[in-house]
Amino acid sequence: MLNKKNAMAAVLLALTFLAMAPDAALADVGEEAKFVFNSFSFLVHGFLVMFMAAGFAMLESGLVRSKNTAAICLKNIALYSIAGIMYYLIGYAIMYVDVPEGGYIGAFKLLYNASDAELALINAEQATAEQIKAVTDNGYAVMSDWFFQMVFVATAASVVSGTLAERIKVWPFMIFVVILTGLIYPIQGSWVWGAGWLDKMGFSDFAGSTLVHSVGGWCALTGAIILGARKGKYEGGAVRPMPGANMPLATLGTFVLWFGWFGFNGGSQLALGSAMDVAAMAIVYVNTNLAAAAGVVTAMILTQIVYGKMDLSMALNGALAGLVSITAGPDLQNHVWAIVVGAIGAGIVVFTVPLLDKLRIDDVVGAIPVHLFCGIWGTLAVGIFGSGNFITQLTGVVSIGAFVLVTSAIVWLVLKFTVGIRVGEEEEELGTDKVELGLEAYPEFGRGSQTV
Repeated sequence: MLNKKNAMAAVLLALTFLAMAPDAALADVGEEAKFVFNSFSFLVHGFLVMFMAAGFAMLESGLVRSKNTAAICLKNIALYSIAGIMYYLIGYAIMYVDVPEGGYIGAFKLLYNASDAELALINAEQATAEQIKAVTDNGYAVMSDWFFQMVFVATAASVVSGTLAERIKVWPFMIFVVILTGLIYPIQGSWVWGAGWLDKMGFSDFAGSTLVHSVGGWCALTGAIILGARKGKYEGGAVRPMPGANMPLATLGTFVLWFGWFGFNGGSQLALGSAMDVAAMAIVYVNTNLAAAAGVVTAMILTQIVYGKMDLSMALNGALAGLVSITAGPDLQNHVWAIVVGAIGAGIVVFTVPLLDKLRIDDVVGAIPVHLFCGIWGTLAVGIFGSGNFITQLTGVVSIGAFVLVTSAIVWLVLKFTVGIRVGEEEEELGTDKVELGLEAYPEFGRGSQTV
């Protein structure tokens, strides 16, 4: 029976076998040990990705003004919770269950649970070899995969939060998150990771530069355009800087995101049952780190050249730009290309942040350049530096972008003309903390700091 004792024994036996095998590079383990390794990988990498929710909360809290900090914190913990519930209720099934080969959507199945075989095995006094085989042949525990996929959904929703900060109402935002995590994200996700039509075409997105990050970016872009800029941001044809209240906190958030990204990309290797799997995962980790590092250095150099001084916020977004850019293809065999991909991603951010200001699109944290533009770049880079076909990659970017752009715009417009999505001018001046929550994140600093 696949109980705790036998599972641990399988792990120890597999490690011993790998250590003693004469050809360790090609050594493989048994199906039961693979089941344990793969499931454990999903769970561990999953909670690393879950920690990214804290990273987004800290990054956004540092980049908004102090009078909006508590509202940002509430939105981040709430969107993670809503994403988990919606992806459990309908999202996972839409994305993965009964997706026709080359199809467009999975099953509308309520309350997706562990497989009947797994439940029977857990509750059995004794298990037959046939029962164990029925479970282990899948390669992983079903709910370990659900957990790993769920935290990705929450990441997509987190992208939207920072862009629309300081002027959006909390409850309408939460309604949007319900639709994003329960319908929009899973439908387009089924096209690739659910073995749908883009997967059949050969579109490749290793860990979600397009499926996760650009989806959040498209939703943020449509939301920012429909919501409008913050009061006073663009006055008299000039751009008024509105600096964040806590740059050390934003820096901490970036480090947390960088840390969690190893789970994001590393776990997307999806297998840990052989020495080759481990070697491939190590390459993913290294490329992820190199791309982020290249993003930071590139942002520092470019801001020094363009503005005459280095910019911390750009350096932080440079790290995230590198991470988003490499996410579609972190399995590159040549690590130098990972540095190139990350560096170009940072360059995109440095030059598109002011472009958005010229277009009067108010993105509080720079999420649109980081997650949308770099998500597109990273996906296309698979067709340049990786094993993907450029035209196929471009087809995937355009089709997913069009779908998310249209559906998210419809949702935002419906919310705008029904319940309303923006706080009033007086409320915006007071800050969303007081208006929406009735409290302040930093009450000891007094009223003066809350109107900065």
